Amino acid sequence: MFGLFRSLRGLAVVTRDINDSVKAHGRSVTRCPFPNAQLKSNLRFIRIKCIRSPVGGSVGGPGCCEPPGCRTKKRKRRLKRADGRHTGSTEVDGDDDDDGGEEEEEEGDFMEDSEVEELFQQQAPEGIAGGQHRVFVVQPDVKWGSRKQHLTTAELMMAEAVGLVNTLDSWRVVDKIVLSTKTPEKKRIFGKGNFQALTEKIRRTAGITAVFVNVERLSPLSEREFEEAWGVKVFDRYSVVLHIFRCNARTKEAKLQISLAEIPLLRSRLKNEMANMDQQGGGSRYIGGSGETLLEVQQRLLKEREMKIRSALEKLRKKRHLLRSQRKRSEFPIVSVLGYTNCGKTTLIKALTGDVGLQPRNQLFATLDVTVHAGQLPSRMTVLYVDTIGFLSQLPHQLIDSFSATLEDIKHSDLLVHVRDISHPETVNQKANVLNVLKNLEIPDRLTSSMIEVHNKTDLVDNYQSAEPDALPISALEERGLDELRQVVEDEIVNSTGKHILDLRVNLSTPQLSWLYKEAAVQDVQVNADDGSAVVKVIIGTAAYGRYRKLFVGR
Repeated sequence: MFGLFRSLRGLAVVTRDINDSVKAHGRSVTRCPFPNAQLKSNLRFIRIKCIRSPVGGSVGGPGCCEPPGCRTKKRKRRLKRADGRHTGSTEVDGDDDDDGGEEEEEEGDFMEDSEVEELFQQQAPEGIAGGQHRVFVVQPDVKWGSRKQHLTTAELMMAEAVGLVNTLDSWRVVDKIVLSTKTPEKKRIFGKGNFQALTEKIRRTAGITAVFVNVERLSPLSEREFEEAWGVKVFDRYSVVLHIFRCNARTKEAKLQISLAEIPLLRSRLKNEMANMDQQGGGSRYIGGSGETLLEVQQRLLKEREMKIRSALEKLRKKRHLLRSQRKRSEFPIVSVLGYTNCGKTTLIKALTGDVGLQPRNQLFATLDVTVHAGQLPSRMTVLYVDTIGFLSQLPHQLIDSFSATLEDIKHSDLLVHVRDISHPETVNQKANVLNVLKNLEIPDRLTSSMIEVHNKTDLVDNYQSAEPDALPISALEERGLDELRQVVEDEIVNSTGKHILDLRVNLSTPQLSWLYKEAAVQDVQVNADDGSAVVKVIIGTAAYGRYRKLFVGR
């Protein structure tokens, strides 16, 4: 079974979680209606803790079903506010109101680092934390219809699927097969004959612990049938990518976004597990005197968990908005560097900025968080390069939606740079996927029309000749073609941000020249020794030019 649902160790664990939930709502539970053996064999979903406060109470108050220590945490946060130190969410909202009730509501929606980590570990799928898998990869080859891929081949899709598996340190591919199908929407995906042949091959292959069917998403019913037929865990593309994300998550925001993306999988698997229990007579029975079935209790708790994650992400979204506003006020142009996963975005930003702290990795989804790095253009204008999460084909919209807070930074850029791995055999298909994601994200036309396309990794292509005249050929690793790229970025920034190129006459006996060096991009200085003045050519923003005129013009 897919490992998002941990095996429960006995009746007491399940009973305790359900008791916590229903007691928090004024109900009593005398016993769990399911035999211990039945729970052990059928209930393999994770513990879903209740995060709802009782009516009229506050989170952490009497009757709250938060983990122990919740009230202590809330008390500490209130003391901090009394000392004049604000929490992150209060700073983000810019709310200096001392209304205790309002602040308490704000804090109830925010999650401490320890809470996020507990949630993240609680949902940890089997096979990631210390787990190992010997994987059999199955690539469906759709022969015709709307789902047929026209810009790639089944063999190239298989190569990417193998690459996804190999990204996980403890997983390795032991065998693989490309199998034709009319449509991947069928319950078993393949026809009866192909499915039987596949089943026999999997059973004959020694040591297999998992099968990866490289389709966007398997239905719970298909997944259950495959696992029963093959006797091993079955993963689809969505779950494997989530596994990779989980391994690479470092920040609170990344962990929250991954936890949110796992909710649909948890929900569909929960229904599947309950369907199994119904067949054995018991899944629809009520829990004590609560008036709810086990499925209804777990669905409610899962919904409450989802709401709390979304609320916490909204707080982080506001914080991002504040940081973007601060960057805008500094008048540093923002250049978002985007592209298909592992195309060399981080390597390029490191080459453009000289940031030694950046450590590019030859790995899919090495970057899950937006990071910002300052660099200089030929005019000495400072720009901020934003390193973004890599794109991938055939991902469900729920996964993209979960990372919307991160991808939102792209919308607020002054310029986009699309990096392509021109050495990759699927570079054309990858470009199409990136453009499709940008379309789905509703990126403004002003950004897509001015987007710079960069052909990276030309050092891996013999006698490279671009078929696209507007694309810039570079090698980020060997730092070739970067000067031309910087110049094109500068030209587009000047056009898109409305910066002015001016010749200003300054008095060298005043701080005008030093001010311009600090606040603008000085291009040239022509000194007139006769009168102690100079003509300075600058690139300057509207706000900075307004400050310059206020300080120095007419004095």
